[in-house]
Amino acid sequence: MGKPVIKNIFWDVDGVLANLNFAYFNFLTKHPNYKDKYGNIEWEDLPKVLPISPKYGALELKTHPEMGTQMDLDFCQNLEFFNNRPLYPNVVETLKELDKLGYKQFTMSATFDVETKKKLLNKLLAEVKDFLTIEAVQHGQFMHDTAKEDMLKDCFKRYGIKAEETVLVDDRIYNQMAAINVGAHPVRLRCEFTTDLPEELKWIPEVKDVVEFKKWLLENTVKE
Repeated sequence: MGKPVIKNIFWDVDGVLANLNFAYFNFLTKHPNYKDKYGNIEWEDLPKVLPISPKYGALELKTHPEMGTQMDLDFCQNLEFFNNRPLYPNVVETLKELDKLGYKQFTMSATFDVETKKKLLNKLLAEVKDFLTIEAVQHGQFMHDTAKEDMLKDCFKRYGIKAEETVLVDDRIYNQMAAINVGAHPVRLRCEFTTDLPEELKWIPEVKDVVEFKKWLLENTVKE
């Protein structure tokens, strides 16, 4: 069996292109509602404060055992913290390199406030938005709902692209299932504090950053 043909890349933003964990750390240690309790935590303490759900596989405010829902609401409503998520190293350069190679690239973010998230993404990714299509979708009450799966299907129709020629790069485990369910190729990026894939998903390729993803893409797939 030959290498799969890949022409389209859907990037998750948080945990893949941008450091959401950085935003969480600043939120927990500096927000007036939480700094008294968490102001002295160290970076490596983040998983202790936010126990990682097996379905997520990465840090998420909603997993806090007592205050998760309120934390998430406070974070989303305070742009000082919500927007404070820098790009990881080499993101702009790598996306530009992939564009020159002819790949169509999209972002794929599920969020509670689409308008606010799109404003953030347009600013954060200003250097690449001439070729990067920025997509965001409203997700439901639970982070593991079908929002990303539904949006992938919608994008396939709107942009006339094929699922089997598409890869989704994402850090969260439940979104690997979204890619699989729509017939696309999942690749997992292991950002800080991510947990291992469950046994049934161990076949999914994992990379440590966007540079390693580019290497994987060029070595394991073809474009035409």
